[in-house]
Amino acid sequence: SVTCCSCFYVCLKSNPSNNEEKEAQTQLTKSDELQRLYSQALSAYQQEDYEAAIPLLDEILAVCVWDADLRELRAECYIKEGEPSKAISDLKAAAKLKSDNTEAFYKISRIYYQLGDHELSLSEVRECLKLDQDHKQCFSLYKQVKKLNKQIESAEEFIREGRYEDAISKYDSVMKTEPDVPVYATRAKERICHCLSKNQQATEAITVCTQVLQLEPTNVNALKDRAEAYLLEDLYEEAIKDYETAQANSENDQQIREGLERAQRMLKQSQKRDYYKILGVKRNARKQEIIKAYRKLASQWHPDNFQSEEEKKKAEKKFIDIAAAKEVLTDPEMRRKFDAGEDPLDAESQQGGGNPFHRNWNTWQGFNPFGSGGGPFTFKFHFS
Repeated sequence: SVTCCSCFYVCLKSNPSNNEEKEAQTQLTKSDELQRLYSQALSAYQQEDYEAAIPLLDEILAVCVWDADLRELRAECYIKEGEPSKAISDLKAAAKLKSDNTEAFYKISRIYYQLGDHELSLSEVRECLKLDQDHKQCFSLYKQVKKLNKQIESAEEFIREGRYEDAISKYDSVMKTEPDVPVYATRAKERICHCLSKNQQATEAITVCTQVLQLEPTNVNALKDRAEAYLLEDLYEEAIKDYETAQANSENDQQIREGLERAQRMLKQSQKRDYYKILGVKRNARKQEIIKAYRKLASQWHPDNFQSEEEKKKAEKKFIDIAAAKEVLTDPEMRRKFDAGEDPLDAESQQGGGNPFHRNWNTWQGFNPFGSGGGPFTFKFHFS
């Protein structure tokens, strides 16, 4: 058991200066009081009243700074109280103060593991095995943490390489490897949310990101990734809301600021003219899908298909919009600008004057929607 006398002995021995020695001597006169505090703390601990034991141990450790047993006792109280992170500093001190303290290293590793810091957990459990390579608890924990650590490292490497489906598979494995520590499932879902968003699987991304945000409403990463998925689905107001929430919780994040500005531009743009909606394709549509949609609509809305003057005018406007949409979305640079919230045809009109959305029908006369090689349709142009 810990005794106040042995504690003071350490204090005296470790403080050679006169002033500090006098202070220790003064404290030594209070040994009866400190012994009483220790008895109360031990009694509270034994009665599982850890909340009461902690402040008593605080008082004693203010004097008995170098007592490893007292630090381990306070650490145990923190763990029992559900505040394991507070126990780490006491356990690290105890590991240094007491030689071959494998138990302290094991507990530190366990705490880091439970908190989701698998890398620090691995580092600490290795320290335990350096002292005793046959330590059963440390070796068992080492195998578990090493396996999990390897899976996470592999998944992150896949993300860096843009191999999002492989990364998702790895993070699924992480959840199976550690089903009993909730933080790993949450972190895995957070990264799966990121992969789905990056892979432009918008519907799935929104579902998984929402699961994460139900547990952690201010998770900045999940908010950013869900915002990007919302943009793919043309849900601009939802994206703006997510970016604003993320910004409130990470004010200096440039990526959030740029994303919010882009979402606001896209909302404003959508209220004017949306080339994707004109062609009826998704934002992540491939070029061939865009051309296919364009050809179908161009043949449908070509003015030669209509008889009355009113129908022809309506068809002309539709055809111009369809052709403009195809022009923007099949040009990589123009499409990149549009996706960033800037209309490239607007920029042209500002330089050359006029409104590209109201180009005269004559601009498109002779325009073959099926390319230079022709196609199954030919059009005759009749204008009054």
